[in-house]
Amino acid sequence: MLRLMKARKEEENIFHDIIECLVAALEAKDPYTKGHSTRVADMAYDLAQKIGLKGKTLNDVHIAAHLHDIGKIGIPDNILNKKERLTPKEWRHIQRHAEIGYEILNKSGRLRDIAIIVLHHHERWDGKGYPLGKKGKEIPLGSRLIAICDSIDAITSERPYRRALSWDECRQEIMVNKGTQFDPFLIEAVHKMWPEWQDHYSTMSRS
Repeated sequence: MLRLMKARKEEENIFHDIIECLVAALEAKDPYTKGHSTRVADMAYDLAQKIGLKGKTLNDVHIAAHLHDIGKIGIPDNILNKKERLTPKEWRHIQRHAEIGYEILNKSGRLRDIAIIVLHHHERWDGKGYPLGKKGKEIPLGSRLIAICDSIDAITSERPYRRALSWDECRQEIMVNKGTQFDPFLIEAVHKMWPEWQDHYSTMSRS
């Protein structure tokens, strides 16, 4: 029995090491991603706990948030690291990262639930997102969680083509999109967590 428990623990450690390697591979390709995935994963975990997710469901959201941008490995460097604004054609390439991430993660039987969350993390509550235009509760809950946390970190991060917004400005932007881009139930939970997040994340470097 002890030997079986040790074997399972070792397998779990290898599983998490592989995930860390995937994130590191993406960070080596895309400097912006360095720290972004971790912050999004931490916020998504907090938010998921706040609404009562537990066990495998909570763990899947946490891992999916770490890996939500893994499909950018398949995006050409000249587009991914472009300093200027993207052309419509280049933007369509970037949008492919959700599907590429799904295709990568779906190769593993253990990651298939996570792959589904990654596939839909750019869908919108009003159905105007991508890649499939799902809306409302058609979108997996984990994807809806990550969409909010991803947007918060993106808005408060400096990019070559735009300044970072303050956390107060970001809050206004997120609240304006309640019920259009974002799940209104989750936005209410985010509203309650905002002071804690602002205190914690506003002091972190996003350069």
